[in-house]
Amino acid sequence: MTDYEAAILDVDGTIVRGETVLPGATDGLRALEAAGCSRLLFSNNPTRGSDHYGEKLSPHGIDVDPAAVLTSATISAEYLAATHDGEQVFLVGGERLEVILEDAAVEITADPDAAEVVLGSFDSNFSFGTLWEALRALEGDVPFYGTDPDATIPVDDGEIPGSGAILAAMAAVADREPDAILGKPSAIAATAAMDRLDTDSEKTLVVGDRLDTDIALGNRAGMETALVLTGVTDRAALASADTEPDHVLESLAAVDTLL
Repeated sequence: MTDYEAAILDVDGTIVRGETVLPGATDGLRALEAAGCSRLLFSNNPTRGSDHYGEKLSPHGIDVDPAAVLTSATISAEYLAATHDGEQVFLVGGERLEVILEDAAVEITADPDAAEVVLGSFDSNFSFGTLWEALRALEGDVPFYGTDPDATIPVDDGEIPGSGAILAAMAAVADREPDAILGKPSAIAATAAMDRLDTDSEKTLVVGDRLDTDIALGNRAGMETALVLTGVTDRAALASADTEPDHVLESLAAVDTLL
């Protein structure tokens, strides 16, 4: 048994990298299960819904309940459906995110001049034309949100630009920052996670590879935090960072040392 009642686990860079399960990740997940820890997988990936990670991890012997998965896409869909019901959302993002939003009854418009809300996210087809349309959509005081702040995304052979890079371009041309980020490390994300887990924040462990999202989420919400070195953060970056985790682990496999 352990003092932790629950664990919030990042996915990309913590459990998987690209399409590959990281060494020792399954051992770490089994250790949490054996210790009686409730588990919530929480990815800032804005292109996937809750079902995806069960399908991805099942071949590796990892059972994932979709109800115990959050992504920045699902949180964005829930938030916009609840707070901007019936309003036209102009999306800078991919087709998968658009489907997730529409499944949550969020109304999408392709006309920037009709935008009542703007949501920026990862878009592999991002272009000058997209940025121009975003500038038009962001005129006036239209609410401006981002799914997540991740400037890069880890893939099998390195990194690619992420939502944060696109949001930076949108913010630069519109001369305004997003009104809120809906995924990690926002208070919106922390509340959604704790609602799923139904436990106290001080009895919750957050494990992830990003200081500015995973560790910042836990620090702000009063959770204990553990940084893994299998993703975008190495010891050199940690040494020069303002955000500090409570623990540093070589990988998720070492989480049993905290239990």
